[in-house]
This record gives sequence, C-alpha cells and structure tokens, in this order.
Amino acid sequence: MRTTRALRRVALAGAVLALGAAASPSATATITRKNATATVSTVTPARAGSPRSAVDRVADFYGAYIDVLYDSGRTQVADALRGHYLTAGLRTDLARWEKQHRMDGALRAKGVPMAWEVVYNDSGMGHCWTRVTLTWEDHGGRSHRTHLLVRSDLATGLISGIRTDRQP
Repeated sequence: MRTTRALRRVALAGAVLALGAAASPSATATITRKNATATVSTVTPARAGSPRSAVDRVADFYGAYIDVLYDSGRTQVADALRGHYLTAGLRTDLARWEKQHRMDGALRAKGVPMAWEVVYNDSGMGHCWTRVTLTWEDHGGRSHRTHLLVRSDLATGLISGIRTDRQP
C-alpha cells in the first residue's frame, strides 16, 4: 500500500512538472516525502524555426552538424548535411581550406564544440549574414568561444560563405 502511494506521488509530481513546463518556460515542482522535501526546477528554452528563415536554416545546420560530429564524427551524414545546407561553391572552398589548414572548415577548428548560438547580423544584396558563436571546452574544463560570420543566399536559402569573425 505504501509503495503504491509513493508511486502515485511521484507520478503526480511528474505530471505537475510536465504540465507546468508546457504552460510556462520555467516550472517548479515540490515533492514532499515524510521528512524530506525536494524541489526540482527546469528551464526549457523555447525553440522554433521556419524553413523560410535564413537564420533558422543556419541554426538548423550547425545544430545538426555538431550533433552528428559529437555522436559519430565526420561521417556520410555530416557530408549529407553539408550537401543539403551549403552551396556547391562553398563545399569546394571548404575542401580547399580544410586541406590547407587540416581543420573542419564549417567550424574553423578541430574537434567538436559543446554549444552553439546563431543570431541575425545583417542583410542586403540578396544575402543574409548571421553570427555563429561556438563554445569549446578545453582539457582543463575552461571554456572559450570562436565566432563565425556566415553568409546565406536569400534566393536559395543555402549557406554560401563562412569566415572567422574577429569582432563579435
């Protein structure tokens, strides 16, 4: 009987937490069990996008590309993502750059970042520029960031240029 009651309390707390998270960006649930109280807080950032948004497409590319690299390294899936999101000209330029620098051209670095952020920068002449911030963690647990400036063609929605941004 006590086990069933405890299970119901845990299930109820989980349901409250899930409903609260759905209703607001942050939710807090308090679970009380005899002499102990635990508070669980979750903050879930809203994520949305549109296939018509150049900024969203850059974010989609970097999110998926980094996930693939993190999970399994440079595979056919990573190359397929490049084929889908990048212009043929940029893929050729990246191959040349990678051969010369021996780094990933889309990331402008070796390894896989632990986080990424994409924000709108500017647009004009049929292009949109976004700033990509990649967060890296070194062996000592310290983080550092690199900044990229990414150009997208508005007519095709494809990424057509990537360069290191020295002034974030």
